[in-house]
Amino acid sequence: MAEYELSSLIRELLPETDEPVTQYLAGYVTDPSTDAAEALSVSRSMLESFAPSLSSSASSSPSPSRPQTPTELDKVLTKIAEVLDAREVDEGEGELRTLDRVMNMKRSAGMSATLALQGGGVDLESINKGKESRVDMKKLEKQEAKLRAKIEKRSRRDLYEGSKLLATQKKQQSYEEMFLKVNPMDSIGAAKGKSKDIHLVNVDVTFGSHRILTGASLTLAFGRRYGLIGRNGVGKSTLLRHIAMRDIAIPKHITILFVEQEIVGDDTLALQSVLSADVWRERLLAEQEELDKRIASLAEGSAEMEEAGARLAEVHEKLAEMDVEGSVARAAGLLAGLGFTEADQKRPTREFSGGWRMRLALARALFVKPDLLMLDEPSNHIDLNALAWLEDYLQTWQGTILVVSHDRAFLDAVATDIVWQHSGRLDYFKGNFTQFYATKTEREKNQRKEYETQMAYRAHLQAFIDRWRYNANRAAQAQSRIKTLESLPDLEEPEQEETEMFKFPDAEKISPPLLQLSEVTFGYSPDKLILKGVNIDVGLDSRMAIIGSNGAGKSTLIKLLTGELKPLAGEMNRNGRLRIAYFAQHHVDTLPPQLSPVSFLASRFPGKSEQEYRSHLGSFGITGITGLQTIATLSGGQKSRVAFAALSLQNPHILLLDEPTNHLDVEGLDALRQALENWNGGVIVISHDERFITGVANQLWVCADGTVMKYKGDVQAYKELIVGKLKSAKP
Repeated sequence: MAEYELSSLIRELLPETDEPVTQYLAGYVTDPSTDAAEALSVSRSMLESFAPSLSSSASSSPSPSRPQTPTELDKVLTKIAEVLDAREVDEGEGELRTLDRVMNMKRSAGMSATLALQGGGVDLESINKGKESRVDMKKLEKQEAKLRAKIEKRSRRDLYEGSKLLATQKKQQSYEEMFLKVNPMDSIGAAKGKSKDIHLVNVDVTFGSHRILTGASLTLAFGRRYGLIGRNGVGKSTLLRHIAMRDIAIPKHITILFVEQEIVGDDTLALQSVLSADVWRERLLAEQEELDKRIASLAEGSAEMEEAGARLAEVHEKLAEMDVEGSVARAAGLLAGLGFTEADQKRPTREFSGGWRMRLALARALFVKPDLLMLDEPSNHIDLNALAWLEDYLQTWQGTILVVSHDRAFLDAVATDIVWQHSGRLDYFKGNFTQFYATKTEREKNQRKEYETQMAYRAHLQAFIDRWRYNANRAAQAQSRIKTLESLPDLEEPEQEETEMFKFPDAEKISPPLLQLSEVTFGYSPDKLILKGVNIDVGLDSRMAIIGSNGAGKSTLIKLLTGELKPLAGEMNRNGRLRIAYFAQHHVDTLPPQLSPVSFLASRFPGKSEQEYRSHLGSFGITGITGLQTIATLSGGQKSRVAFAALSLQNPHILLLDEPTNHLDVEGLDALRQALENWNGGVIVISHDERFITGVANQLWVCADGTVMKYKGDVQAYKELIVGKLKSAKP
């Protein structure tokens, strides 16, 4: 009763408190095993944390129709204190007593008499005798299973938060320390005459309490380029980190480098940042300088002089192997390929944005030339021009590559093999992604056919047994089939690949023109124009992809179309009934982390029930309890799905999408592409993903040289044009 009253009071006075928190607190406070002082303290901290208005109540003015939140909180805490006091009194009255005579507890009469002697009570045995329980045991079992799953998931999340703290500590180590820890100086030259192939069996990888791989085989042949694929959350990045830190026993003579985080910005120039990435080179150059000074100060012909000279010869030999003389030109060429101009290469790294610092991290890794290079979604931070160069550059890479990517065209261009991570194991396929997909589809089809054939055969045997096992004339035959059936191996049904579907609401028809730019010019100041002479006509049937290098004005054009920016010259015509939905990566990054996806949609688009919001999120792949988790706990792909769900509730006529494919896995990409193909509204997309562009757009517009022009070729022709220009230009 006290639990019910307390939960009702919390709902009445603090209606913004999440229901799971309300129920948890009511049960926690009334639990006899809970310490009273601790219960009061925990209740205060939880209510202040989970009731959103409490944190802002101090700074906001009170509403005339509603008392201030602190007063409401005090009422709830007073009630909790009363419940705790009453509970302690009850516990005192219910102390153990010594009975004055021995009682037979099995006899209901005796039980009732004993209770009567104690001042009255209820004999549950006599009351319930002959009555059946009305509890649905199946439902109870389901609820308990759900509760166990929630507790387990919560514990995994706590472990994940803990592991992030460990990762933060690792990041605090300097790049040089981490590099030398993974690739110590004594490894220089250690690989001579040794194989650089990697073949490890029975590999186990765990992440907190979650097992990523169990008894898997890790096989990487030197010189091959492997694409690592799998669903979001399967543990691909975790596997790369374990390899990078040598938590998996990679042979020590194999050098490793993992590109995951952007570099820290400081006063180091971009070119020097790339040069300093090769810690071995920096250490040897420093040692060479020190030896030169030492030799100059030593007496000619002394033992120390000979020793220093011998060491200097070794250093010169190692530096020659590293081609130190050509280092600056090679570093400049890498930066140029990734979009850095000569002026950019002389700028300090602190002046670059996060995306450009990620490019710097990529250039640094390519400069080091490790035996095993690992990349995690390298295409997420670069434009189509830089991606075209990177694809071409990696095709001639001398070492081994292991890359995680959702970009099918990138994997088709780069990968010689595909590693499919699923169900705690690694499966290997020769060829690029297209070849993998065809092989996998055919394999799954054959496995399904074999399974169905085997099941039909077993059903046929069982039918014969059921019909004739008690017939004297056929008993021997039935017995033979029983033995045959028992001797067959256990069958496992082939895994059913989960499919995703996104759905945008049909756009209502409105009369053209919808959106037009005529001779539009824009710049943040008249003397520094970004775009000039832009002419674009957007309708419900428009399917446009805008491509070009970063900084050319693609995002500026999108903001002009949304009306966020106003042109300096020219004319923009927009239908008064037109609704535009705009997706950008920074929108995903700024989703309110403290809200759940359901709460976020309810705050942005009120008027629907919780079930309606959950159903809508389900149409974008946010299903089950995921819709009730805080956004802070969601992956990048899940956050993107929440953003798309919010876009669709705007019922737009035109979708403007700025790099929508980042963080989506292959299945999510396919779902988004299919949804846009089926949608009847207009689409303008900025993307580096060739396959996505080809599937969604029928027009290519190139943003370059201060204007936007229609391009007559396809994406592949444009990429070939870019690579040709870069190769013909001087580094």
